[in-house]
Amino acid sequence: MLSRVANSMYWMNRYIERAENYARFMDVNFNLSLESPPDTQEQWKPLVVITGDWPLYQSLYNTVDKNKIIYFLGFDPKNPNSIYSSISMARENARAIRPEITREVWEQINSMYFYVRASLGKKLWKSKDPRMFFKKIKEDCQLLYGIFDATISRSDGWHFGKIGQMIERADKTSRVMDVKYHILLSTPQDVGGSLDLMQWAALLKSVSAYDMYRKKYGRLTALKISEFLILDKRFPRSILCCLIQAEQSLKEITGNTAGFSNEAEKKLGKLKSELEFIDINEIVEIGLHEYLDGYQKQLNAVSTSLYNSFFVAQVQLQVQQ
Repeated sequence: MLSRVANSMYWMNRYIERAENYARFMDVNFNLSLESPPDTQEQWKPLVVITGDWPLYQSLYNTVDKNKIIYFLGFDPKNPNSIYSSISMARENARAIRPEITREVWEQINSMYFYVRASLGKKLWKSKDPRMFFKKIKEDCQLLYGIFDATISRSDGWHFGKIGQMIERADKTSRVMDVKYHILLSTPQDVGGSLDLMQWAALLKSVSAYDMYRKKYGRLTALKISEFLILDKRFPRSILCCLIQAEQSLKEITGNTAGFSNEAEKKLGKLKSELEFIDINEIVEIGLHEYLDGYQKQLNAVSTSLYNSFFVAQVQLQVQQ
């Protein structure tokens, strides 16, 4: 497969997953803000921190305001990771590989793009209740996942798309956990209190994990929630489950059944194995923030190695020409 096609398929899916995650974060946070004390900064700043775009936000805005943050994360063209920018970039990647995807996939991405563009014109971030926008984005992304899985042959292109989706999902799950542990819970004496439990429940809901968690563990505890979202092998949004699926697709592409044949397989396999052979008590001993920070650096290294192993050939070709 041409590295250009593989790269576009990979990033198309990463951008769609990113847009869905942003809609999830904002939807749950909006609901949580209705039940929390009216402190805008405490409620909304963590969402920008999750994405890693806090420095960019500070360069564009002087204050932390609910409407500004919803605009920044949802609609701002100056934010390369906003829902608007992500869906626009997903559409551009889809356009670049139009012959490699089905008409149904293209039409759904196009529909999402025009909906977000129309919402930008209507200034939906200023509405009293923007939750219908978040709901529509989540539903459209999930519909696209279904169309993609139902209409695309399980070729290398499909697997590169799946790797992009899983890498992005694993990244966002770790970020939302990290920001909860260090920012949302402002004082140690609140641990185990009603505010703490409400925030942990909101965290589960932001990744659609609440029902499956309660089915497996019942009572909400920070330790069990962390274990579920990091180490569960069966929940599709846990970090470990995402890495397992990404590795399976990578091995389908390379045809490798044992060991590793390139740097991407090596780094991804190593990171997955570390998660398989650690328990939550060891993670707590290391420190949840410290562990997640190290994990995110390793995941970034996996993404870089994927680029170097599979996508860089196209760039080199363009330079030579």
